[in-house]
Amino acid sequence: MTEPASPAPIEFLYELWDANWDDGPLGNYQILQHPITKKTPKRIYFALSHGRAGFVDRQSIEANGEVWHRPLGRRLYLTPPEIPHRPKATSLPELRKAMADAHPDRGGTDAAFIAARTRYEDARRTQAAA
Repeated sequence: MTEPASPAPIEFLYELWDANWDDGPLGNYQILQHPITKKTPKRIYFALSHGRAGFVDRQSIEANGEVWHRPLGRRLYLTPPEIPHRPKATSLPELRKAMADAHPDRGGTDAAFIAARTRYEDARRTQAAA
């Protein structure tokens, strides 16, 4: 008796989507999966939400791992992309310490001290306005 053939695994194209792109702060990223419906030597066809379909150039995406999909206005990936993280903002005490460390009396240079003081004053102004 032969065993039933197992179904082929579903393959996807991936998209990095910012859920707050139209209102609110950017950076609320999600990875969307678009199931691949067909592969030909030239194209990879995939399904979008709402029943729409699309395709990408197979050679381009397989060579680069990603491709710009003009109709969507987004980049599509062969493997799930890493979700970008915003760097943590430096706190005022950290900026004040960096400014003190850059002071010429402590071995810093005038240019380094001026740059550190500008960063500290900008952050203080921004925090006061918030």
